[in-house]
Amino acid sequence: MFKKLFIGLLLILLIIGLFLFSSSSKKIISPRVENKINQTINKVEEIKENIAPEPTKISSKGLPTKHLIKTSFVEQAPEKNWSEPWQDACEEAALLTISYFYKDINPSLEQIKNDILTLIDYENQKEMSTSINVFQMETITKDYFHLNSKIIENPTIDQIKEFISKNIPIIAPTSGKILFKENPYFNDNGPYYHNIVIVGYDDSKNQFIVNDVGTRRGQNFHYSYDLIMTSIHDFPDSKQKEDINLGAKRILLLLK
Repeated sequence: MFKKLFIGLLLILLIIGLFLFSSSSKKIISPRVENKINQTINKVEEIKENIAPEPTKISSKGLPTKHLIKTSFVEQAPEKNWSEPWQDACEEAALLTISYFYKDINPSLEQIKNDILTLIDYENQKEMSTSINVFQMETITKDYFHLNSKIIENPTIDQIKEFISKNIPIIAPTSGKILFKENPYFNDNGPYYHNIVIVGYDDSKNQFIVNDVGTRRGQNFHYSYDLIMTSIHDFPDSKQKEDINLGAKRILLLLK
């Protein structure tokens, strides 16, 4: 009982504080302050889960009804600079997210920046373009990160949930234009080609939980099952980003 009261009081104080903050000033909230607010909300949710976690339930298909892999959040533009090469660095940020997870690294912004640039240099040496497909990411997985990998063609919701329940994060190439329907934080209605990392799911909400590397609000962002499955498209064979909806449906697993 005490734990529940403590959680309730903590949430009430947070809501009151945010209300007073927003109503006391008409100024635009800076990205740094906004990020701090989001971090505080996530921290409260983490405290709530640690103090009084919901009991794990198993669905009729033998999978937990909810699971989340806790990874570091890697933004493709760590300094909020959206000029090149950051504009097209979603693949690198997604790959690094999983590499950091397996190596148990909590990177600083400076490390993220340097690691993205180093990876881009490597890709340039291999004469890869700014947008790379799943097969090229698989090559990088093996040759650069020295991890095993697996490509899943035409994945299903249950397949994705099964891998997540085993603590295997998933890189999903997607159409950002479709993601924009549930994520209004993208500029220009979302990018044509965008990679995200699926790190969790919640059957009670019919949602996947992802690290969307393309927005500062992207940590543990929730997208509906149907939207994610519709959005999944590899970079098209035509090499034209506008043809993204013609790209094959496939995902990439990085494995130890």
